[in-house]
Amino acid sequence: MPDIRTLGEFIVEKQNDFPHASGELSSLLGSIKLAAKIVNREINKAGLVDITGAVGSENVQGEEQQKLDLYANDKFKAALEARDQVCGVASEEEDEAVAFNKELNRNAKYVVLMDPLDGSSNIDVNVSVGTIFSIYRRISPKGTPPTQEDFLQPGHRQVAAGYVIYGSSTMLVYTTGNGIHGFTYDPSLGVFCLSHENMRIPENGSIYSINEGNYIRFPEGVKKYIKYCQEDAPEDNRPYTSRYIGSLVSDFHRNLLKGGIYLYPSTAAHPNGKLRLLYECNPMAFLIEQAGGLASDGENRIMDIKPTELHQRVPFFVGSTKMVRQVEDFLKEYPEQQ
Repeated sequence: MPDIRTLGEFIVEKQNDFPHASGELSSLLGSIKLAAKIVNREINKAGLVDITGAVGSENVQGEEQQKLDLYANDKFKAALEARDQVCGVASEEEDEAVAFNKELNRNAKYVVLMDPLDGSSNIDVNVSVGTIFSIYRRISPKGTPPTQEDFLQPGHRQVAAGYVIYGSSTMLVYTTGNGIHGFTYDPSLGVFCLSHENMRIPENGSIYSINEGNYIRFPEGVKKYIKYCQEDAPEDNRPYTSRYIGSLVSDFHRNLLKGGIYLYPSTAAHPNGKLRLLYECNPMAFLIEQAGGLASDGENRIMDIKPTELHQRVPFFVGSTKMVRQVEDFLKEYPEQQ
């Protein structure tokens, strides 16, 4: 029988890979694991209880909130606050960052930024969704409430990041800067078991993931890249395949395993793109770089961008190295007219 390592065992085994490790990070990841199990349970019975659909309110970005968005947000906040390793969280579903006020929380080292339920509108049609999280060491003094600066750090300062994908099986994938590792949930045991150690994305791929319904609004360089994928790519790498689920976690996960690129460029309606730098792009950029890929806004490395606001948006191109470089080349060759 093969040796089975659980997520908890693996985290403890690897915690010395993380500078200044003293157990807090392991416990923090344990909080995320617990919340993911609770959310997974609710998602799996979403058609049986009244937890699908919209709640009739919008988040700060003007997007309609789903019942499970708020449920997941509450469960992750509660789990992170309970173990005293986190002094505050920022969430896609919250207008402002949330400070935890217990004394032990104020002495905590870390802040967490998260998209509690990415792609939640897909729940109603039984399509995979996910959770994205990002962990930073706080800048403000311990013993005080967290400040805005704690959350507005560039992505290269992340100490850990990851996602949970709730699909045909539930997986938790994370990095602390020493590779990227995936764990599949075994519901019969109630544990996440190591299934994908040191995941690597192929240097090139043949999958491109983009909402082509917005084609007419794309920058010219992105239009040219799509044409390249459809008609002009080298014959030994054709045909390229278009695959778009509409859940960043799901599209990213497939491309990570098979090789490909995910694109969410600027459009006329969203000149800065639509994805959030802090909750979606930075954690996915950290993960993809640890897997040997790239993440770019079309010109710059995502993790070098200095955030200026909590809900900042950026264009996002992430995936296999050669494919991301090609998009950057097309955008440079066909600059937008000002």
